[in-house]
Amino acid sequence: MVCMVASPVTAQDALLEWFPIRPFSFDMAFSQRTFAPDNRVIGIQGGITALRYGDLEVRAIYQYYSNHTLTFQTDQNSLYLNPRWNNFIDILDFPKGMPINRVIRHVLFGPLEDRAVPYVGLLGGATLPGPGNTWPGHLIGGQVGVRFPVARGFSVDTSVQYSQFGIDFQGNAGQTQQWLITTGVRF
Repeated sequence: MVCMVASPVTAQDALLEWFPIRPFSFDMAFSQRTFAPDNRVIGIQGGITALRYGDLEVRAIYQYYSNHTLTFQTDQNSLYLNPRWNNFIDILDFPKGMPINRVIRHVLFGPLEDRAVPYVGLLGGATLPGPGNTWPGHLIGGQVGVRFPVARGFSVDTSVQYSQFGIDFQGNAGQTQQWLITTGVRF
């Protein structure tokens, strides 16, 4: 005879969460591009947290970029997944006397060291218009950032993000590289 006993979940167990309570985010993005066009622009992006498991989360993000000048006009839409590892520096929880992660948190975040949630992430998705203006272009990259919970259900987030993607600009197909510094809020 097999007996099944439900074991209670303790505070240390990670739970898989689909669409957590605070899934929405809005960011302003400041961009410096190397191709198509070679200039600075401002864009907006919004996203949701689609999955969370302990310190790991997967976000789905839509980004809109628009640049209008006297000589050209370009609009770009990107949709990508952003898996993140929150509190990644906590892996350095040694030696016992003065853990390395606590020193790093104190140096980087000062009096907010216990509230800061540093993260590292990857980017993968598509952008329109893609090379040749017939298919979506690829979008790959990575990011590092920090989230500061301000109040229950509200936090401020800032990150540095690098991405590379294929686009079509004025009939020319090419690869562009982009550095973004984003600052936004999470609800």
